[in-house]
Amino acid sequence: MGTLTLPLTGDIYVDSNTLIYSVQSHPLYAPAIIPLWQEQANGRRVFSSQLARMETLVLPLRLQDEALVSDYRRLFQCQTVELLPITQNVLDEAARLRALHPSLKTPDALHAATALLHGCALFVTNDRGFQRVTGLPLAILDDILAAL
Repeated sequence: MGTLTLPLTGDIYVDSNTLIYSVQSHPLYAPAIIPLWQEQANGRRVFSSQLARMETLVLPLRLQDEALVSDYRRLFQCQTVELLPITQNVLDEAARLRALHPSLKTPDALHAATALLHGCALFVTNDRGFQRVTGLPLAILDDILAAL
């Protein structure tokens, strides 16, 4: 199984599915992203959008899984991942991305816009839909696992 290779410098952006794989210890994906969390523990900055908080909490709340809700809240409280705000600039960039790529979903456009505007060196995801976004430096987890 492959593991994530990080750029030597720069901030890392993770989308919601990456956070879900980590918190829920997904048997395939969680081991592949261990280097990300090791780098974060050594001072590397890891970001996501405030949108990730909402996206990660939906299913645990629906299932009334209080332990999992607590796990996600702890993740965000201890600032393992710094949540970037959804500003007017992010909304404008997300609108531009949706105009260029009509099949790009609004939440994905918000994630991509946030990472682009913040100048992140890598965007970690498992969603191939982000490949449409020019200039977004991607690491797709399925590709990492396939690279053996």
